Amino acid sequence: MRKYTLVFLSLFHISSVFGQEKLHFEFGMDSLIMNVGESKEITIKLLDENGKLAQNPFYVFGERKTLSVSPRISDSTGIASVTLKAHKPGRLSLSTRTITVKREDRIRANLIINVPSPPLDRIVFNQRPSKLYSGTSTPLSVVVFDEADLKRSELNVKLTSSNKNVAEFDILGNLETKKSGSTTISARIENLKESFKINVVKNPVRKVTLSLDKEEIRTGDVIVLNAKTLNKSGRIIDDIPITYSYHGQADYGEFALPAAGLVTEDGRFVAETAGLYTLIASSNGYSAQKTIKVIPRDVKKQVKLVGHGLISNVLTGDLWVWAGVDKHEGKDFAVTGTWSSNGEAYFWDVTDPSNMTIIDTITVDARTVNDVKISEDGRVGVITREGASNRKNGFVILDVSDPYNVTISAEYNDDMTGGVHNVFIYENHVYAVNNGRKYDIINIDDPANPFRVGVFELDTPGHSIHDVWIENGIAYSSNWSDGVVAVDIGGAKFDETDRSKSQFNPLLSRTGQGSPSNPVKLASMEDPTGRNHAAFPFLSKSTGNFYIIAGDENFPWGVLATKGQPSNPRGGYHFLNFTDPDNPKEEAIYEVPEAGSHNLWVFDDVLIAGNYQGGLRVVDISGDLLGDIYKQGREIGLYVPYHKEGKIPNAPFVWGAQPYKDYIFFADMNSGLYCIQLVDGQPSGRRIP
Repeated sequence: MRKYTLVFLSLFHISSVFGQEKLHFEFGMDSLIMNVGESKEITIKLLDENGKLAQNPFYVFGERKTLSVSPRISDSTGIASVTLKAHKPGRLSLSTRTITVKREDRIRANLIINVPSPPLDRIVFNQRPSKLYSGTSTPLSVVVFDEADLKRSELNVKLTSSNKNVAEFDILGNLETKKSGSTTISARIENLKESFKINVVKNPVRKVTLSLDKEEIRTGDVIVLNAKTLNKSGRIIDDIPITYSYHGQADYGEFALPAAGLVTEDGRFVAETAGLYTLIASSNGYSAQKTIKVIPRDVKKQVKLVGHGLISNVLTGDLWVWAGVDKHEGKDFAVTGTWSSNGEAYFWDVTDPSNMTIIDTITVDARTVNDVKISEDGRVGVITREGASNRKNGFVILDVSDPYNVTISAEYNDDMTGGVHNVFIYENHVYAVNNGRKYDIINIDDPANPFRVGVFELDTPGHSIHDVWIENGIAYSSNWSDGVVAVDIGGAKFDETDRSKSQFNPLLSRTGQGSPSNPVKLASMEDPTGRNHAAFPFLSKSTGNFYIIAGDENFPWGVLATKGQPSNPRGGYHFLNFTDPDNPKEEAIYEVPEAGSHNLWVFDDVLIAGNYQGGLRVVDISGDLLGDIYKQGREIGLYVPYHKEGKIPNAPFVWGAQPYKDYIFFADMNSGLYCIQLVDGQPSGRRIP
């Protein structure tokens, strides 16, 4: 019998036909009005065409950062009595989605929650200087708070100076001082006004000096402009702003094109193209300049295909490579998952990467085995489950000590109806990303008898989580709008008296309180785009700076793989500097403009990035990082795995990669498992025909 699916959306319900079954959501209202901070209870039902409960569970989602809901999953009959709380004003959305075997069978609905804006309360300036020098430009901005103590960034606040002969605002909100005198700075919106007085004094600067540590750098290298302002007596003036700029000519052979780079307000410069650059420091009409030569970074290597194991009947998911134990010591193995397929995980002998072969298959009740992990000792494996026929999703623990004869030790699905998307194994515990909102911590000292010991879940409105990665007892989770979160789950306390350690993860100085049964949050940084999908810690060996690399995932045109069509995602990798965990900041990004981003790995100051249709990218991330890494010539190599016999022919879609020994293994969703090697010589992006 053919299966037809019909979807109908309204404010009241959404219906779908599966065979002869027609289901719809019922909210009991067409919309809801709430105030910020107010809570209300509603009942949501999933009904069949006869108006009876559908006997099918579903999710309930509050809009991220604005609307919280509890509980976030219905009972097994298809009913949920939930409490909503509004945290921000606007036209908010409460969403529901059925838990199904196949992704394409999901039923969705929305209820509009209208939350009026609270009255405005106060205006706060970002700074209130009492004295400025003439001939300078100072950025002034304000934040408006309402009576719910929320920042109202959408408002247009008018800034004015009472004496425009002394100081006046430009179109960007910078206060430009002209001559000595006093003026009152005011900010106005609706019935609110905030003011303060500034005295402008004569600018004493009569000279600017500039020195550089180097006269020649590579593209991507960061150089600091050491500039000083002096008065007529030669005394340094520390509190006068300095403006930095550059101009240059790129080295394009016969073409005299402009040079491209970035100079920051604090005087750091990085070049994207080779050429000659003049760096300029200015203050009060005085300036100094230095010319530097920028040469190509010259890090490219040839990418050699070592071996390929074709999988074209199903879509391939994640991978893991490990060394054999016991009678298989000296051999190497890999496992790959499958996506929206038949619940299979494939085990490979990759001892000879040029001849990788599948040696065993484990099949579980699932549509998707999204994630696969192997314990550090090479004996225990974990595979995730989504889309189980009985809705009892979770994960499966495997004995992989003999990869030719993998056996199931146990299944774990307690409170995991919605499925486990990603996992990590660390010190005999499984960290399972569960129902898209938390990670459960499961003890597997005895793999046959797992039990929950802890849970970590954010308390932010509409929070959700995608992945978790663990190093040195710190769990790094990726949480969409909530960004990256670092959690102590048993990190080794850093000995600050040990001065032999010149480079260390600064988060370790904060550990010592957490454990698997008591996870403790250490630091975090929100993602303004809401697309944080992956997080990987990176301690730079060349600089000692500590980063969390945050990967995006964005499908602006939808996930089309289940329809047999190539998807066209976008996204990048954001380098968040956590050297000062109290003040993390994004300093660089690696983003392939025409491709998406997915999973990543770092080793020896090298980024290995799965870039979906953009293939596998290997990137030099040594030294200080600033600006657009993609444009700086830092790409060491790439491999784009087109294959005419792929699940979707000639549609590369690299999931992620893992460095192992002298190789890099990676999984492509449409064509299976690959092994490449970087070798000296001419760069190559060799593709499989």
